[in-house]
Amino acid sequence: MEVDLFSLLNEPLLLLFIILFLGSLLGQAKIKGVSLGTSGVLLVAMLFGHFGYQISPTVQNLGLSLFIVAVGLQAGPRFFRMMRSSGIIFGIIGIFIVLMAAVTTIIVAKMFHLSPALSIGLMTGALTSTPGLAAALQATNDPLASVGYGIAYPFGVIAVVLFVQLLPRMLNVDLVKDLKEKDDPARTEGSPEVMTIEVNHSSVHKRTLKELKFNRYKSVVISRVIRGDRNIIALNDTVILIGDRLVAVGLRPDLEELCHDIGKEVRSDFSNSDHVQLRKVVVDSEEMIGKSLRELELRRRYGVTVTRMERGGFEFNQSSKWRLERGDTLTLVSSEDRLNSIEKLFSKKTLTVTNVHIFSLSLILLIGIGVGMIPVHLPHLGTITFGVAGGPLFVALIIGHFGKLGPVRARYFQPSNQVIRDIGLVLFLAGAGTTAGQGIVEVVQREGVSLLIGGALITIVPIICGFFIARKFFQLSMVHSLGALCGGLTSTPGLGAVNQLIDSEDPSIAYAAAYPFALILVAIISQVLVFFL
Repeated sequence: MEVDLFSLLNEPLLLLFIILFLGSLLGQAKIKGVSLGTSGVLLVAMLFGHFGYQISPTVQNLGLSLFIVAVGLQAGPRFFRMMRSSGIIFGIIGIFIVLMAAVTTIIVAKMFHLSPALSIGLMTGALTSTPGLAAALQATNDPLASVGYGIAYPFGVIAVVLFVQLLPRMLNVDLVKDLKEKDDPARTEGSPEVMTIEVNHSSVHKRTLKELKFNRYKSVVISRVIRGDRNIIALNDTVILIGDRLVAVGLRPDLEELCHDIGKEVRSDFSNSDHVQLRKVVVDSEEMIGKSLRELELRRRYGVTVTRMERGGFEFNQSSKWRLERGDTLTLVSSEDRLNSIEKLFSKKTLTVTNVHIFSLSLILLIGIGVGMIPVHLPHLGTITFGVAGGPLFVALIIGHFGKLGPVRARYFQPSNQVIRDIGLVLFLAGAGTTAGQGIVEVVQREGVSLLIGGALITIVPIICGFFIARKFFQLSMVHSLGALCGGLTSTPGLGAVNQLIDSEDPSIAYAAAYPFALILVAIISQVLVFFL
C-alpha cells in the first residue's frame, strides 16, 4: 500500500516533529561560527505554513507559557539582586538600548508605512528576543509579527557579532589594560577585600586562631599566615606569633578594625614555596545544595578556608549562613591535595540531573495565566493584558526571586530549567512560524526592501547609542561596555564573540546584569508599542 507523504503531514504530531527536526538541523548549521540556533525552527515552520500546514494554537501557547516561566525563574534571583547593587548600571544600559529600539521602531514604522504587528516583529527580531515576539503576538493577535521577527533576526545576530569583534580593533583598544584602568561596577558593597596585617601586639602572641575569636570582626576570615618565607594554611589550631603576617579577607571597615587591634597593614606578597593555593570551585553537587557553610564546617573537617563567594556574576563576602545554590562559586585556600578533595566534594555528580517539581510548575503557570488575564488600564492609551506571556513571566520572576513560597518550589537545577525552556521555545516557534508563513510571500513581495532596511536600522541605532552611553556616560571599560551591549540586545552569540576576545569573566558579568532588564522590558514594550503605531 502506497503512503502519500503529503497526507502524512496532515497528522499533527508527525508534522510537529518534522518541523522540529528540520528546524533544529538548520539551526545547527554554522557560517563563520554563527548559527541560527532555535530560530531555524521558526524559519522552517514559516515554510510549512506557506504551503498551508498549521500547528495547533494550543501547542503554541503551551510552549510559550513553559518557555516564559523558565526564563522568569532563571532571571528572578539576579534581577532583584541587581537593583540593590551598583550593577544596576548594566541594567540601565539594557533598558536604554530597548527604549532606543522602540523609538527607532516608531520612526521606521512611520517612514515605511508598516503595520503595527510587522513593526513590532521587526523590533523583536532585531533584538533577537523570542519573549518579545511572544508578547507582540499576544498584543497584536496578528501573525505578521512573526514575519517581521524572521526577517530581522539573522541581521540582528550577525550585526552584533561583527560589531563586538571589529570595534576594539578599529579603536585600537588594549582590552586587558583598559579593563584594569576602569572601575568595575559589578563590585557590590558586599564585595570583600584582601589585607595583609603584620602582628605586633603581645596580646596575640602564641594564641591559636580559635582562641583569638576573630569571628567577632563579623566579615573577616584569615586565609593564611605568612611566617618569614613560609605560608601556613590558617586553621583553628594555627598558633599566631608576633611578626606573623595574616592574610585577611573581608569588608574594609572590619579589616581596619582588626588591623587596629593586632598590628599594622603591610604590602601583600603571596609568593610562597609551601604550595598554599587559592582555587575557585563551582558548587555542582546535589548533596551540597541548600546547605550552609556553618553546617559543612569546611575548615574543621577538611582544612579549607572559604574567603569569598560568587553568585550570578557578583562577588560577596563569605557568610556562615549563606545557603549554597547550584552554580555558586567559592574561593578556597588550602593545600593542593585538600583542594582536590574539596573540589570532588562540590562537583560530585549524581544520577539525578533534573528536579522539576510538576506541582509547583503547574501552580506557577496557573497563577501566571490568571494574572495575565487581568486588564491593566494605561491612562490616555487604553487597556492591555499581560497575556500568556507577560503574566507567567511576572509571577515567575517573583517566585524565582524567593526560591520557595509555601509548597511552591522554584529553584530547579540548571539542566531542569534548560529542558523546560528549550522544549517550550521550539513548540512556540513551530506554532508561530506556521501561522506567520501563510502570508509571508505576499508581505515580502510588497515590503521587501523596506523590511530589510527597517530591521537593520532597529539593530544598528541601539547598538551605537548603547555603546556610547556605556563607554562615554558611564565610563565603563570596553569589555564591560560590549558585555552590557550584548545583554541589552539579548544576544548570546554576541557574548560568545566577546568572550573570544579576552580570557575574563567580566563580559559575562555585564551581560548577565543587563540581560534580565532588557528581557523584561522588551516583553512590556512589545505590548505598549501598539498604542504608538
